[in-house]
Amino acid sequence: MKKVVLCPNPYRDRQLHMTREVIQILREMGIESAISLPFAQETAEVPKDLVYQPLKTAMKRADIMIAFGGDGSILHLAKTAAMHRLPILGINLGNLGYIAELESTDLPLLRRLNDADLQYEERMMLNVRVFREEKQVYSTTVLNDAVITKGAVARVIKLQLYLNQKEFICQGGDGMIFATPTGSTAYSLSAGGPIVDPVAQNILITPICAHSLMASSYVLGPEQTVEIRSVRNGNKTVYLSADGGKAFLLKESDRVVIGKSKYVTKLVKLKNRSFYEILRSKMANREMRT
Repeated sequence: MKKVVLCPNPYRDRQLHMTREVIQILREMGIESAISLPFAQETAEVPKDLVYQPLKTAMKRADIMIAFGGDGSILHLAKTAAMHRLPILGINLGNLGYIAELESTDLPLLRRLNDADLQYEERMMLNVRVFREEKQVYSTTVLNDAVITKGAVARVIKLQLYLNQKEFICQGGDGMIFATPTGSTAYSLSAGGPIVDPVAQNILITPICAHSLMASSYVLGPEQTVEIRSVRNGNKTVYLSADGGKAFLLKESDRVVIGKSKYVTKLVKLKNRSFYEILRSKMANREMRT
């Protein structure tokens, strides 16, 4: 391990106190660090004595990326990291943090980064594209999910789904979630979807407040390609959101095509914990807060 990119969230890591601790630990290990701020800074203040670099510059010659914050910070960085084949280590400063490997109290474990048998875990991603009159007008890659949902007005939208260009289901409701196994513990779970081992290779489809007594979630194989079309929704607003990012307004004739991405998110593993141990612990913490 020669170089690490540090991507702090100053809204979570106030004045980057934890980032400084990590820099010190890495320095003691003889590892170079570069700081890049992945979010636009609007209200959070950052220390003036630290040097910040654009993300693409900071990633040059880097071995891994450390993301500070909640799972949202990792999701924000996942596409860029995957395209550059850069593994991510998450330090959770948020609430649940299913994807993040370390908690704020686990910083001494960073010394394992120099272990010869450092472990990694690959997570499937989804490729999401929108076609308008056969022209591609939107494309992205997600680690958690892509969500097609109605606007703020309480109106039902109807979506027609095709699998490998064959008619599948037509569903009315508030929308649908298309998730990876990693995303099975996020919005999909809240909407009644199944929990899937995050290293599995599946595409999950979960309806949101479906207007049907027969509504079900579906777990598809990775070879499936899902196409979604809006059905007679007229002037109703229909949006596409990828990994919780800025919503894309869909038009009546748009086709949304979702399938397995050629990219994967590679996560650094420093703890000897199974997904089910993490799940039990996080679920217990969430229930205590409610």
